[in-house]
Amino acid sequence: MPERILVIRLGALGDFVQSFGPFAAIRAHHPGARITLLTTRPFAELGRRSPWFDEVWDDGRPSWRDPGALLALARRLRGAGVARVYDLQTSSRSSRYRWLVGQGAEWSGIARGASHPHANPDRDALHTIERQREQLEMAGIAHFPPPALDWLQADLSRFNLPARFGLLIPGASPGRPLKRWPAERFAALAAGAGMPAVVVGGPAEREIAACIRHGAPGTLDLTGQTSFAEVAALARRAVWAVGNDTGPTHLAAASGCPTLALFGDDSDPALCAPRGPAAAVLRHQPLAGLGVAAVAEALAALPPRA
Repeated sequence: MPERILVIRLGALGDFVQSFGPFAAIRAHHPGARITLLTTRPFAELGRRSPWFDEVWDDGRPSWRDPGALLALARRLRGAGVARVYDLQTSSRSSRYRWLVGQGAEWSGIARGASHPHANPDRDALHTIERQREQLEMAGIAHFPPPALDWLQADLSRFNLPARFGLLIPGASPGRPLKRWPAERFAALAAGAGMPAVVVGGPAEREIAACIRHGAPGTLDLTGQTSFAEVAALARRAVWAVGNDTGPTHLAAASGCPTLALFGDDSDPALCAPRGPAAAVLRHQPLAGLGVAAVAEALAALPPRA
């Protein structure tokens, strides 16, 4: 019977993307194991598409006020017969799940009593990718193969895309407005780009997309219409991408698109900048004061698509 391994990564999208490398390393370290991902519904499809998991559970964040859901998760975890857990979320919530899994399972993370603790007191000062790699090294993983991303594809024929386009990602967490470069600046960038722009984001970004289209009438608005896999596929087609510090920007960078990520006061690129073969960061504090010319110059300096 194969060894049972549990990986915990609940979200958010940028963090999930930055766990692609650890996911691949865990699979390479346990080639014959049955590996389960515990996540949440928005990221379950990415997990199922990927080559790293045998099954995906999307009930990883039940409300503490829902005892029935908590009990169901506890029974599921306790009954899985897990030999080892890799907690890549390393939150207070996910650390509590150690008691739901049971004391017999090895645990990589920061939970009290973990068999393989990430014992670096300065772990929170590391970039997410370096922090997760060090955590796995302390759990005995030494091989970190580049994560294959050929599975991140989608049919884009329904969008009637132009032959060449730039990808704009103007959204960010609704609760953190300081992470957003002004919509009118995205519009001015699109108007002077020399090619059409395509805007992606959730339904909440439709008003921003409308502002961009007003300033750059050739822009194609796909907000609220794309899956995560389609965003990655769009990034593979795009000449470049420009976005705020938000999940789809991480996805574009990881896909190989020349990507410029814009940062202000509200997040630190030293801890969470998107990574990719042609990714760069432009930080201005405050972000609202960043001029269009500076972004256009940084965009022109990006490495060309391989």
